[in-house]
Amino acid sequence: MENKTLPHETKKVEQNVNGELTYEDKVIQKIIGIALKDIPGLLTVDGGFFSNIAEKLVNTDNVTSGISTEVGKKQVAVDLNVVVEYGRDVRDIYDQIKRVIKTEVDKMTHLDVIEINVNVVDIKTKEEYEKDSETVQDKVTDAAGTAGNYISTQAGKAKKSIDRGTENVKENLEPRVE
Repeated sequence: MENKTLPHETKKVEQNVNGELTYEDKVIQKIIGIALKDIPGLLTVDGGFFSNIAEKLVNTDNVTSGISTEVGKKQVAVDLNVVVEYGRDVRDIYDQIKRVIKTEVDKMTHLDVIEINVNVVDIKTKEEYEKDSETVQDKVTDAAGTAGNYISTQAGKAKKSIDRGTENVKENLEPRVE
């Protein structure tokens, strides 16, 4: 009997292919930034003064702000600056941060997270955080809306004034007596 290979069957060919897989720091930072979004009590990963100024000028979704990484061929070390919610258990938040980072980085890259340093730079209430998170762009948009409403109101008043003046002129042009 002859051994035939059917077209839908494939032969497994073993090949040695050289090369390596590496990751830019920003890729690991992005994985971490996205993974941390759902930790209760963690208000933000904070990029420091200059980063915060830039983010207040323009709405950004820069999830890597405040995350520093050192990425090797097999291992990762992480440093974070965070703002936590007032009244929360900071140690518990730290433990959750470590668990989430280790799980997500390992799952996506198979790199071993060997160190996670978290520096708490501020503690705020949710209300303080939301107030502080308003950007300059938001303020300009709000001011433009307010100015637009003001201008619209003033234009309406001016139109009413002109209409009254027109009515007065018409009354003055009509003969008073018949």
